[in-house]
Amino acid sequence: MIPHLCPRLPSLPARLMTVTALFTIAGGNAAFAQQQETMREALTFLLINRSVVTDDFERDTLAAERTRDALVSVLGRAVGTIAVPTSGSGFVYRFNPDLGSFERSSATFGGFFVDRAQTIGRGRTSFTVTYDDTRFDAIDGHDLDDGTLMTVGGRLRTEPQPFDAETLELHLRASRVIATGHVGISDRFEIGAAVPIVTLRMDGERVDTYRSVRSVQASASASATGLGDLIVRGKYALWTRAGDGVSAGAELHLPTGDADQLLGTGKPAFKPRVIGSLERQRVALHGEAGYVFGEITNGLEFGGALTVAAHPALTLAFELLSQQRGAAGELTTVVEPHPTLVGVDTIRLTALDDDRARTMATFGLKWNVGSTWLLAFNLSRSLTSAGLTAGWSPAVTLDYSFVR
Repeated sequence: MIPHLCPRLPSLPARLMTVTALFTIAGGNAAFAQQQETMREALTFLLINRSVVTDDFERDTLAAERTRDALVSVLGRAVGTIAVPTSGSGFVYRFNPDLGSFERSSATFGGFFVDRAQTIGRGRTSFTVTYDDTRFDAIDGHDLDDGTLMTVGGRLRTEPQPFDAETLELHLRASRVIATGHVGISDRFEIGAAVPIVTLRMDGERVDTYRSVRSVQASASASATGLGDLIVRGKYALWTRAGDGVSAGAELHLPTGDADQLLGTGKPAFKPRVIGSLERQRVALHGEAGYVFGEITNGLEFGGALTVAAHPALTLAFELLSQQRGAAGELTTVVEPHPTLVGVDTIRLTALDDDRARTMATFGLKWNVGSTWLLAFNLSRSLTSAGLTAGWSPAVTLDYSFVR
């Protein structure tokens, strides 16, 4: 079969001339891509340019566009909606009628992303600043860093490896500074907002490997800094007793982040939720569940947290946070017969609609460094392969509660 097919495939010199020409064009385009204004344009440049001969331009274009749209949507959602600090302050208070004064209603300082039922207390305000840094290393189980993510290729059915393949290497990093404030309207009701400033960096390279000859087809770099999606929150305590309680809350995500720069989702979302807490001496359990209604995707979110007061000034926390949402597309590899070459299959990376769960684990500590100042440090890690995932990602938070 191989001798029969080889004459029908482009000869190596001709192929190399084609690749060289494409590389010359791509090199000029890559320099232009670095000057383009949006992250979306840079991703489009890397994914749409293809040189593998499949004789099916329409399917190639559709697969490339679906892959790009999935990357854009998942990245925008990951930056815009995941791992936003909890609405609860580290210090929560209740009025003690026997003493005629306010006192702390919890021995712990709460969790990081999973809320607790207690409100901050009437007339109390808090302010936090969080810095986090995430380096995405995979999408839907496909490694982004090592250059093995095949976007299109051709393979003889008698051979396990493709004779012609284009692979993509992407380095994606997001860092955020998130300012969060909360005000206690009454003993039962509090409101708050989170304002993220996002910096996103991307470096990418597209490589064509034909008969073991490797040629860079395109490269692009882009970065963006700006306001992310603003979050407005409210929480009402339905029932509380010391550290125990049940509350109802809601979040409104406003599309203030530039979607073309992937700094936000570009669509509003609303999430009603219910929160429960159970505390015994120095140990507390917190849980919350909510449902996201959005123009991009709907889905269930839930999480649980265990907090332990290792010392009156030190709280340890461990959390699990899960999202079950519809997605713009799960990246998958599709193999189809080549339309003109007998015995040759075309391999394409594309995106298929799917509902997938994403789970994140977080652990860390909160330290009362003085007065009502809290310094917190935590590490988070993706436990599932759905969407964009990262290894251990650090975050540092400074929290201050105003007490009169």
